[in-house]
Amino acid sequence: MKNSSIGVIGAGKWGQALHFALNKSQKTYIYSRTYRQIDNFVSLEEILNCQYLIITIPVQQIQSWLSNNFVFKNQKVLVASKGIEVKNKKFLDEIYDEFIPKSNIGFISGPSFASEVMKSLPTAIVINSINEDIYKEFNKFFPSFIKIYYSSDIVGAQITGAYKNVIAIAAGICEGLNLGNNAKASLISRGLVEMYRFGKFFKAKEESFLGLSGSGDLFLTANSKLSRNFTVGLNLAKNRRLEDILNDLGQTAEGVKTSQAIYELAKKHNIYTPIANEVKLILDGKIPQNSLKDLLNSASKV
Repeated sequence: MKNSSIGVIGAGKWGQALHFALNKSQKTYIYSRTYRQIDNFVSLEEILNCQYLIITIPVQQIQSWLSNNFVFKNQKVLVASKGIEVKNKKFLDEIYDEFIPKSNIGFISGPSFASEVMKSLPTAIVINSINEDIYKEFNKFFPSFIKIYYSSDIVGAQITGAYKNVIAIAAGICEGLNLGNNAKASLISRGLVEMYRFGKFFKAKEESFLGLSGSGDLFLTANSKLSRNFTVGLNLAKNRRLEDILNDLGQTAEGVKTSQAIYELAKKHNIYTPIANEVKLILDGKIPQNSLKDLLNSASKV
C-alpha cells in the first residue's frame, strides 16, 4: 500500500459510513473481523500497513482487540468510538496509551449519525488531539459535506461522547413514558449540566460541553429514534427486557455499559450524577416510574 493510504478498522454502521465518506476523495480500505462485501475490504495485515487508520471498534472490546491484533508501525490513528470501559473504568485514551504514542492519535467527537453521513448530508465533527498535525493530516481526507473542527481537549471529547449516550437512554425513557416536552427539555438540559459536572472533575474544558462534542452530540442523540441509545430507553419504558431490546437492536448501544462505568466512577469520586445513576438502576431492573419519582425528589443542585 502507498504511504498515504488510509484504512477503517471496524465495519459496523459507523465504520461503513466513514469508509463511504473518505472513499469519495481517496481510495479507502476497510477491515473487520467478519468478512463483508464492501469495496476495498482487506485483511488485518493489509489494513495495519496503512499509514492512516480510523478505528471504530466498540469501547468494551478495544483493549482485547489491540492486545491481540494491533501492531504499531508509526501509523496516525483516529479513534471513532465513544464510551468508557466498564471493566477497568478506563477512558479510551488510557487504553490506547499502551499501544500508540499520544502524538500519533486523535479522537472524533460531535453529532454524526451514520445513516446521514451515508446520504452525504452536511455534518460537523471535531478531531481532538494534543497534536494539531493529526487534525490537519486527517482533515484532507474528508469530503466537503463534512466540516472538521480541531480541539486539544481529549478528556472532554471522551466524556461528552460517553455521557451523552447515557442521557439519551434517559430521554428515550422520558419519551416512552409520554412525560411531555417540558420534562424532556428539562431532562436533556440537566443532563448537560450533569455531564459538565462529571467532566469538570476530570479536568475537561468547558468549551467542549458548549460545542459540537457536548451539547451538539447530546441534542442529536437524545432526540431521535435513529439513536440506538434513545431506542433502548424507549423500549425500557415499555417494560421490555434489556436482553431482548439489545438482541432486536443488533448493534452496540454504548450507553448501557457506560452507565455502569459512570455510576461507579461517580460513586468513587463523590460526583453528583442523579440522571446517570437512575439510568444504571433502571438497566438493573428498577421500575422507570420509581426513578422518575426519585429524580423529582432529588436535590436541586445548580
